[in-house]
Amino acid sequence: MENKLYVSYAPHIRSKENVSETMLDVLIALIPALAAGVYFFGVRALFAVLVSVACSVAFESLWNMLLKKKNTVGDMSAAVTGVLLAFCLPPSIPLWIVIIGDFFAIVIVKGFFGGLGQNIVNPALAARAFLLACWPVDMTNYTLPFTNLFSGEAVSSATPLVSEIKPSYFELFIGKIPGCIGEVSAVCLIIGGIYLLVKKRIDFVIPVCYIAGVGIFGALFGFLFSVLSGGVILAGIFMATDYVTSPVTAKGQAIYAIFAALVTAVIRKFGGYPEGVTYAILMANILTPLIDKFAVPKKFGYVKKAKNAQKEAL
Repeated sequence: MENKLYVSYAPHIRSKENVSETMLDVLIALIPALAAGVYFFGVRALFAVLVSVACSVAFESLWNMLLKKKNTVGDMSAAVTGVLLAFCLPPSIPLWIVIIGDFFAIVIVKGFFGGLGQNIVNPALAARAFLLACWPVDMTNYTLPFTNLFSGEAVSSATPLVSEIKPSYFELFIGKIPGCIGEVSAVCLIIGGIYLLVKKRIDFVIPVCYIAGVGIFGALFGFLFSVLSGGVILAGIFMATDYVTSPVTAKGQAIYAIFAALVTAVIRKFGGYPEGVTYAILMANILTPLIDKFAVPKKFGYVKKAKNAQKEAL
């Protein structure tokens, strides 16, 4: 009875790709944005990312050990979550907050729901939302680029979304602005996105629809520049495209991305919180099952009947 027959629904699709290879490519794609974050915010930013990755991996190992399950840290999904969470945090964030965020992402959002593939929302964004609700001051304490964060004399500054002095488009594009560790450099994030597209790890539908959608709705509301500020590009490329929490069909993905873009623009324009990306993607994650229900792909081998076929049969 050791040899079991596994039966699946047709069509029977096989692939040599595995989770660890996909996650490795995601980590590689995040390197340019990490380099930009370290360049603009110093070694303290790198330290925060490393702590986040180490704690995420440790919490996943401990959780698997507690439940007596196979250790899944080898698939590198915990490492990706650690990097993405750190990318959503200000470079001056206290490390104890980073650790709490990792615990929430790995244990509460991912572990409690059954592990990889079972979580209903993106773990990194859910952890960011939790941290923002608990420690809003620390989570919005942004610093100017090239500030020595180890000196204890960091200069706080507002992000371009709320600052009265708007940076140039060139500064927004390269990342020379106050913001979170991995969100500031649009060009580096785009380079990573191109890598994932070339490697066929993501499809273009969600990133294009979400980023373009924010731009279009932003233009209607009068803040087109917001596409290059905040977490729009990071979320559009690396978080909204999460396999587990996004729709499976191209039609569903377009609906999902446009909805998230609209919510982002509405929150930024009319809400009390200037960002909006986190909550928009989380809301879209929650609606994914409903979107999949109505954006059902055609059945394999199915031939649509003529409208009057039934009448003729009668």
